[in-house]
Amino acid sequence: MKKLERSLSLVYVVAIAVAGMLPSGLFVLPGLAAAKTGPSIWLAYLLAGFCVLPAAISQAELATALPTSGGAYVYIERAFGPILGTISGLGLWISLLLKSSFALVGFGAYLMVLADVPIKVVALAFLLLIMFLNIIGVKKVGKVQLAIISLSIAGLVPLVIYGLVTFDYDLLQPAVTHGSKGLITATAFVFVSYAGITKVAAIAGEIKNPNRNLPVAMVLSLVIVTVIYASVTFVMAGNIPTSSLEGDIRPIYSLAQQIGGTSIGVIAAVVGVFTLISGANSGVLAASRFPFAMSHDRLVPPLLAKVHPRYLTPIITIFFTCGLMALVIIFLDVEKIAKLASAFLVAMFILVNACVIILRETAVQWYTPPYKSPLYPWLQLFGILSGLVLLWYLGLLSNLAILLIAALGLAVFMVYGRTQSQRSGVLKVYGHRPALYLLYRRQSSAKSAIFNPDPKVGSLDATLVDANVVVPLLGGERSPEMLVEMGAALAGGEKIQVLHITEVPDQTILDALLEDDLIVSSLNRRISAMAEERQVDVDFDAAVSHDLVRTIYSVSDRTHCQWMVMSWDGRARTGILVNNPVGWLVSHVNSHFALYKDKGVRYIRKILVGMRPGRNDQEFVKVADRIANFHKASLTFIRIIDVNTPPSDSAELEETSKQLISNCQAPATVEIVKASNPLEALNAASAGFDLLITGTPRDDNWLRILFGSRDRFAEQATCSVLRITLHQDSDRK
Repeated sequence: MKKLERSLSLVYVVAIAVAGMLPSGLFVLPGLAAAKTGPSIWLAYLLAGFCVLPAAISQAELATALPTSGGAYVYIERAFGPILGTISGLGLWISLLLKSSFALVGFGAYLMVLADVPIKVVALAFLLLIMFLNIIGVKKVGKVQLAIISLSIAGLVPLVIYGLVTFDYDLLQPAVTHGSKGLITATAFVFVSYAGITKVAAIAGEIKNPNRNLPVAMVLSLVIVTVIYASVTFVMAGNIPTSSLEGDIRPIYSLAQQIGGTSIGVIAAVVGVFTLISGANSGVLAASRFPFAMSHDRLVPPLLAKVHPRYLTPIITIFFTCGLMALVIIFLDVEKIAKLASAFLVAMFILVNACVIILRETAVQWYTPPYKSPLYPWLQLFGILSGLVLLWYLGLLSNLAILLIAALGLAVFMVYGRTQSQRSGVLKVYGHRPALYLLYRRQSSAKSAIFNPDPKVGSLDATLVDANVVVPLLGGERSPEMLVEMGAALAGGEKIQVLHITEVPDQTILDALLEDDLIVSSLNRRISAMAEERQVDVDFDAAVSHDLVRTIYSVSDRTHCQWMVMSWDGRARTGILVNNPVGWLVSHVNSHFALYKDKGVRYIRKILVGMRPGRNDQEFVKVADRIANFHKASLTFIRIIDVNTPPSDSAELEETSKQLISNCQAPATVEIVKASNPLEALNAASAGFDLLITGTPRDDNWLRILFGSRDRFAEQATCSVLRITLHQDSDRK
């Protein structure tokens, strides 16, 4: 049996994306957009492309992390959970079938140039043909569509060239006929023209070298289409008076006729007929797959997953999609269809941008995209805010339609999906109160996959014993031995529980991953050797979990540990809407917490302790002394004060600090440093030491509070860093 291979090159992927955008976006919408903003339609397309860019780049990142079919629906369902998964699946389905519907209406309009036929009757007739084509699954339809799009572009190029020759700049005045409001409204209206960009993510599993080609293809296709849209509509505005262009649903024919006469116009109409029918066909193909995928995810009834016994196509969803398209064609005019399609697409792109923020900030273990969006999180925030602005300008009807779909999706989930779906979104697992109150009830208990009643999984519960220190290993540690050594230093000769945890998405069956792993076996051997050499009591175990944070929390609770020690990349704060796992644990685990940023230092002989202003914690000094004694190292307690601090205050601080460290068993000194920049001073001092011990910083700006942040001291220090959080109310001292 043959299996799918990564056979799609960069050129082919770009062609597929362009083929999904050009037909209705250029052959139907420009005249309707001109009625809203006048000759500045080219600028509306340009702005819309700029607003789509964040979602395109975000989808590229998401697709490299989750290279599976389903595209945006999969990302939203995985990040937000089955409720928004159901709503987004319906929204994406409706936006694509609406886009295909007005492509068919446009097809009828171009066909009228060639024959006197009623638009809606012809559109319905060809919809019937498209339905049967999708059912029998004609294999070469995709190649035919690419050939048609290539022909379309080949025809548009000379049209633009000759249009520039006949260009009349007087027709561009006034450029914006309805002010800035009209321009933004037109931008929102043509947003649906870029819907084809989502199709690239859906074929991620068949792209050669996807880590490079997928993001390049998405951005390149977006740039190409934006240039084509802006160029053609600019020429259009300079050749056709706005009064004639407004409301025209066959603008390419009108442009060709204006430039080259009736014969050229007829040729353009023929191209328009083939282009729009191919676009409608691909739209039905893509749209029908959303309810099909939702059925497989148990969010809608299994009837929608039924396939034709001979042609193996999703026959029920194809019938259902085409039936709704028929109703849309009969009862809605093309402008309302386009506006609703744009509204649904804008809403989905807002959620796609939010997915990247949620998955990055929660830092779930399985989310490791080879390609990462640049300018994070500013690019995503721009995409979200610009999307909200566009939704506002699309008007009340469009937003009510979105709310109606959301209500319908919620009803479908409550009636069916709630009892069938077994998944939980990342937001539910890691969401903070403000985010959870929007979508979920807060969980009252810390449940974990490793305490599942299944004997293979539950056996771990029996192996856990009381331990002074718990050291979770998550797979990204630079040196697991050094991390466990740091735990041993804090344990003070008592037991250490080391647990290697692998977090997997909800859809992954845990039983399949519970076999002995070579990596786990290697870790066990290495840590056992370290324990023997250091003469420390270490117990090693491994687990697979759907919920890493809750698993660590449960292990902490069952071992009654006094310390939790984890590897760290410099991020540990918890945000308002989403939690970095480490940040959640720091604030919820009922034990002291130590985060170790390993800079590759193997031997710790000199330790620098950063004493934060106003924190004269005797317990903090005792912890530093315990670590120094374990490593047989010396301690230097550094106090950084302002350069303008009076000598008397400096002397008093030095004396107070010496009293604070007077009971240290390890060699200890105090160093007072005057500096205007504490960060630079501490980092400069760290160059002469092997380990920097710091306390927990305070949040100091809105962005850090919202999304969490990185610790600048830990990030820029030249030596390894241990950041300690002491829970004074811990009951395990």
